[in-house]
Amino acid sequence: MAKGSNTPVPSTALRVEMGWRSGPGVPDADGSALLLAGRKVRSDADFVFYNQPEHASGAVRHLGKHTAGGAVTDALVVDLARVEPGVDRVVLAASADGGTFGQVPGLYIEVRDEAHGTVAARFDSTGATAETAFVLGEFYRRQGAWKFRAVGQGYSSGLEGLATDFGITVSEPQHAGPPAPAAPPAPSPAAPPPPLTGPALRTPAPPPTGPAVPLPPPVAPRAPAPPTAAAPQGTAPVRPAKVTLTKAAPSVSLAKQGGTSGVLRVNLNWQMRTQFSGWGGKSGRAFAQHTDLDLDLCALYELSDGRKGVVQALGNAFGSLHHPPYIHLDGDDRTGAVDTGENLTVNLDHRHDFRRILVFVTIYEGARSFADLHATVTLRPQHGAPVDFALDECTIPSPVCALALITRSGGELVVQREARYLVPDRGVSPQRTVDRAYGWGMNWTPGRK
Repeated sequence: MAKGSNTPVPSTALRVEMGWRSGPGVPDADGSALLLAGRKVRSDADFVFYNQPEHASGAVRHLGKHTAGGAVTDALVVDLARVEPGVDRVVLAASADGGTFGQVPGLYIEVRDEAHGTVAARFDSTGATAETAFVLGEFYRRQGAWKFRAVGQGYSSGLEGLATDFGITVSEPQHAGPPAPAAPPAPSPAAPPPPLTGPALRTPAPPPTGPAVPLPPPVAPRAPAPPTAAAPQGTAPVRPAKVTLTKAAPSVSLAKQGGTSGVLRVNLNWQMRTQFSGWGGKSGRAFAQHTDLDLDLCALYELSDGRKGVVQALGNAFGSLHHPPYIHLDGDDRTGAVDTGENLTVNLDHRHDFRRILVFVTIYEGARSFADLHATVTLRPQHGAPVDFALDECTIPSPVCALALITRSGGELVVQREARYLVPDRGVSPQRTVDRAYGWGMNWTPGRK
């Protein structure tokens, strides 16, 4: 299957295998599943993984890993007939332990008919770099039937970050500072750490056979803070908080958010537009007609040496992460789902090679304007806190929107919220319209996917 494609499943009793090739320097990896109602889990119990191997409904069971002939598989059994009515998606993910998926060769997901053993779908995920977790595929309901979609969405925040994005509560036990000297000569045994509030994530040490394993304390104890900056015992290290850009506060430095190296993943997700085709029936109910939009995330770039260009699906100009322009478009999505949507990746290790990057989105088909579209843009640096903002309501017939302008200022990359809808002149393409509005000065020719 190609990334983003979908297929019906032949039965409700399915076996899912996530596999890869083992070898020197290849990190371990683990499969997991999340049962979603809308875009989030209903509770931490909807997360099925090695420390919580079976869902209460019996719809998903984690079987564990098997190694043979240099190949590793991690398997789950999915019974779609037992998925509760409130659940509309079962997301299938993999997480790397002790490395990145750029070090994991031959990563794939395969769906088999459990009764007959025949392969119903297979997706080979390629092009991984610094990701430590991947959503490889998902089962989803469509008009009363189940389908499988090949996703291939990477995360640089590991299993913990992936789980948190879907609403899982993951917390580390809080460790107090050095204890006060005890009066008796023989110190009493240390009290066990407090329990986690959600499913525990695996650490590099092998987990015991009990149900949940808390994350371990740091190897070296933290030095106590000076009295003028003392914090309560047990507080976690301070990390930059997520920044939401608004009209009043439209810009932020990525360096101040900790985003100075690694990759920056830019995501656009949206909700499908709903049009009402009329009223009918004795009850006067509204009959909704859903229109699937095909939006294309794009980026105009200008490098420090003066080179200019565009990264987009049209013309297969997907770019490159390790060669100029150091920007790569991950694929073409038609769902707008929060965990997939449209994504492009920027290599921050080459931040000094950028002069400016304009991220914009066009409507390829399915609508004439962005009216009634509810979209969110998220910029997630590999190291540092995410930056996000929502698009304003569109009140003009606009098929193209400038999302964010990233410029280099004083050696730092600064993100400026644009959220600017543009209306092309007759016969002028959306790309040329963006070019004119921001003075890129490029020549354009017709292209297609």
